[in-house]
Amino acid sequence: MVKVNLLRSIPKSNRKVKNRLNKKNKSVIKISKKFGAKYFDGERKYGYGGYKYDGRWQGVAKDIIKHFNLKKGSKVLDVGCAKGYLVRDLLDQGIDAYGIDISRYALENADKKVKNRLFYGNAKKINFKNNFFDAAISINCIHNLKKKYCIMALKEIQRVSKGKCFVQIDSYETAKEKRLFLDWVLTAETHGSPEEWYKIFNKAEYKGDWYWTKV
Repeated sequence: MVKVNLLRSIPKSNRKVKNRLNKKNKSVIKISKKFGAKYFDGERKYGYGGYKYDGRWQGVAKDIIKHFNLKKGSKVLDVGCAKGYLVRDLLDQGIDAYGIDISRYALENADKKVKNRLFYGNAKKINFKNNFFDAAISINCIHNLKKKYCIMALKEIQRVSKGKCFVQIDSYETAKEKRLFLDWVLTAETHGSPEEWYKIFNKAEYKGDWYWTKV
């Protein structure tokens, strides 16, 4: 298990936490958790505020390949792939990349270059055989599941990946970080300190790599 920042090439976004907090309510949260049009391409209060391809995942794709020592033709799964932009950039690097996501909207509006490589699916039960992929990644996805399903998802990601896997999940290490997170969060069902996540890793017998997402 290695703590590694595979998203270091993406500039940290300037999140306007107070704006999000002022607009957040039960209705907004309910809509966000549908992971539909408003979450991806609606107002910022619901989620992304417009999720378009801008090349930001190119550096991430290269870092994933380097970290896992992948070769041309290696199979990689992106769990929680959204519109498939990372899958596209992995494919452009010669990786045989695929993705799954629970958002029908994201899959229907996916990048045309990889649309046939993206499938409807849930992280807690991945519809691929054991060790089917050379590596599996899940970025800002599994924390949207309740704790027992996070454990299931970690087991599944590890099961399909020959042991080479990476997850990035919501966490916080100080009272200030936790307060900012709670003001910002819309969809996460499970979150906590690194120590709390390590307990979940242990329950899942997760041996893969990880990193934290902080506000």
